Order: sequence, then structure tokens, then C-alpha cells
Amino acid sequence: MNFSSLIAAIDPSIMIPADPEITGIAYDSRRVSPGTLFFALKGTAVDGHRFIQEAVRSGAVAVVLEESAFAPAGIPWVAVANARLALARMASHYYGDPTAGIPVVGITGTNGKTTTTYILEGMLAAAGRPAAVLGTISYRFGDFQVEAPHTTPESADLQRLLRELVDRGAMSVVMEVSSHALEQRRADGCSFDVGLFTNLTPEHLDYHRTMESYLASKRRLFSDLLIPDSGKPRRRAVINLDDPAGAELAAAAACPVITYGLDSAAHVTVRTPCCSVAGITGTLVTPEGEFPFRSSMLGRFNLYNILAAAAVGFSLGLSLEALRSGIEQHRKVPGRMEQVPNDRGVTLLVDYAHTGDALENVLKTLSALDGRRIITLFGCGGDRDRGKRPVMAQAAGRYSDLTIITSDNPRTEEPAAIIAQVREGILGLGLREYRAEELVEFMRGFTTVENRRVAIRLAVRLSRPGDIILLAGKGHEEYQIIGTTKERFDDREEAAAAFREETA
Repeated sequence: MNFSSLIAAIDPSIMIPADPEITGIAYDSRRVSPGTLFFALKGTAVDGHRFIQEAVRSGAVAVVLEESAFAPAGIPWVAVANARLALARMASHYYGDPTAGIPVVGITGTNGKTTTTYILEGMLAAAGRPAAVLGTISYRFGDFQVEAPHTTPESADLQRLLRELVDRGAMSVVMEVSSHALEQRRADGCSFDVGLFTNLTPEHLDYHRTMESYLASKRRLFSDLLIPDSGKPRRRAVINLDDPAGAELAAAAACPVITYGLDSAAHVTVRTPCCSVAGITGTLVTPEGEFPFRSSMLGRFNLYNILAAAAVGFSLGLSLEALRSGIEQHRKVPGRMEQVPNDRGVTLLVDYAHTGDALENVLKTLSALDGRRIITLFGCGGDRDRGKRPVMAQAAGRYSDLTIITSDNPRTEEPAAIIAQVREGILGLGLREYRAEELVEFMRGFTTVENRRVAIRLAVRLSRPGDIILLAGKGHEEYQIIGTTKERFDDREEAAAAFREETA
């Protein structure tokens, strides 16, 4: 594909002095090879303009940049107002607009995105539209699966991946669209049919700084990326009516809105819902009819995930039977209320809950299960939003019998400093604090254990048959980041090993 063809995808009026053939797209100079079009992106830590000459030496034949002062000599270049937006649109064109001809769902919100993608995947399979799924856990379709380094990849990587998945036979796409991705225009080259908003609670404020900015990034999905056009004239915005931010996003939507929630005014809702230790039951109500359902998932928060998926399925025109099948055949999401089997009669659950709201939702559900004792183990990630640390501590302290504060992914922060900030949040609850060595048996209160592996073994050692242990924060992750090193660590594996050691 020639440079002029790619330029036309963003602005046909731009004139270029030469028109080389483009054989690849890169935004990292280390990935440049002869024939590459290089994009100089401004990152939070690194400015791609500094690497233009390196890209040229490696074979770049054209450059897209924002600062003309860095323009290279000897090869064509184009200055644009937003290089990330240009990359998204040009990458989509380069890879043949992979999302133009199939249904595409974009999901944004603080909590519930991943579980909702799994339920939707089942609904689309039942409808004969097998879906590629891109999200926090993995990018997958059929036998193809790779670990997800980012919830939403950079736009060039995203479009290349979408091209491969569609070529493999994907007939629809369900993708989580993070607030970072929306802010950085990574998804602007995608042709969405439905955008879903799940909820908004404090998260990523280390990046967005304010809740207003955080919400504004999510608003883009509905105001900018769901404008009906000749290619997709029936776009829909699906909004959680029960969330305080829902009304604002619905008002900003550029297309018709479908609402869901437990409020009677929602388009998709449920009558006579029941959440128990056996799962969730109720009658799902849509504008096209209703049906009774039964799900093995636990908790009111998962009821909202069911409603979200059903509202999207309705917006895509799926049958009621496909919706029911997706709900009732759904079984497990890795690291989301995932149970670790053991011979001790203990219910040990691993969950990704890493915000105050998510942790509170999970613990509310668990605290309603037959009055069993709850041990909660959690930590907070380093180099991330510090404001949620005391909030998570308060949620754990209110709903747990014993709270063990430990490390998550400390990254470049001192683990002890993170734990100290978390501890401040729980002190105000008046709970008794123990040194770990004092806990020779189950006692009510809280303790701190910096080493997560040691902390998990303490939780298992103190548990008795009938108890619930919640290992929160890391979920599906198979690593722990300490400093700048990523080490193998999986809560599920560590818990299983701890149970084996206790019974040896």
C-alpha cells in the first residue's frame, strides 16, 4: 500500500512530495524494518520524536509526526495534530478495515467488563456468530489465545490482531475498551455497532487525576465512536441506568440508547431476582419478550453483568433463546470468584477485585452466605492510584472477620509504604490489630504480612472447615511485579500448595 493511500484515510487534501510503498507500520523504532511507516507518538514517559532518526536508519520510508522541527531529511513526512488518532485510522485502513463488516461490541466501565465479555461470547456462539474476545485476561478466538499485556492494545497492534482474528473466522468481536485506550485514541479505528457502559467508581486516578476526566474518557465511546454512518446505520449505546453516571453518558450518546438495570424504567431488567448461594434466578425482561433464567454465578454484581450482556445481545438482534443460552451455559471466568479445590472443607476464592467498589461487592455477596467466617487477603498495586488504598481497606474490614493486608504488585514502590497507607484505612474501624506471629488460631481483626506467599499460607493455616478465604486483587494474573521484575506468582497455585502443605 502506498503512503498516499494511507494519508487519504485521514485527510485526502494532504499533499506529499513522494509516495513510497509501505510494507509495515510501527510506533516503536525497535520494530522498524525497511519499508516501514513510522509514527512518532508522545507517551507519558517517552517522546517518539526523539527516535525518528533511529527509525530512518532502520529503514523507515515515511514518518507521521506532530512536531515539524523533528522532520527527517530525505524521506516524506506528514505533520498531524494527533499522531495517535492518525495511527488508529491509518492502521485500520492498512489492515483492510477488519471491523467494518462484522458486529463489534466495545465495553467500558470500571468493573464487570471481563465477565460480561464471557457471557456475551456464549450468547453470540448460540446465535451462530462466533466472537473474537479481547480483554484483560486474553485475546482469543477458537484455538487461538494469547495473554493480554494490555486490556486494549495500541491501535496498530489492535488492527493487526483484529485482521488475524477475522481471517481465522471470527464473525463478531467483543472487546474491553479501557479508559486509557479511549483517551489515547487506540480504538478510534474500530467500527463499533454497540458500546456498553457498566459502571463508574474511582480507578486509574493516577492517570486521569479526577473522576471528571475519567468519565470524559469513557464518554468518547458513546459521543465519538458510535455516530451512525452508511456503514453501520443502526449503532446503539447500552447504558447501566442504575449507575449515577449512566444518565450523563446516555445524554451524550450519538445514537439510540438501550438501558438496563433493576430500575423499572430500564429497557432490559429482571423480575423477581433472587441471589443465593445456589446462584442467580429471575425472569429477564426485554422489549421483545421475557424468559426465566438460572445462573450459577453469585452475587448482585453478577446480576448486573447478566443484564449488561442481555441488553447488548438484544441490541444486536439476538434471539431470546440465544440470550438464555449464553446466561445459563456460562460457567467460569479465570480469576473471577474462581474456587480453588481443597480437602479441608474451606471455600477459597480468587478474585480480581482491585477497587473499593469491586471488593465491597464481592464481600457483600460472601457475607450473605450462611453466616460463615470470612478471611480476606488483599493488597494494592504500586505506582497506581493511591486514593483507593484506604477505601479497599475499609471494605475488607467491614465485611471480613479477619483481614490480612499484604503486597499485590508493588512495582517500584516500597511494599511496606503501600501497606502502611492501606492500614490507615482500616484503623478507623476500631478493629483489633495483631502481629502475624500472634495468630495461632482464628481471631477477629486484622494483620499485615508483606510477603504475599507467606500471607496466603497464614490464611490457609488459620482457616477451618466451613470458612471462606478470599484472595483479592490479582485474580487471573500469573505473576507479581516487584521493582521492575516480573516474577512467576499465581494466587491459585499458591493456595493449592498451601493446602497440600497443611495436609502433608
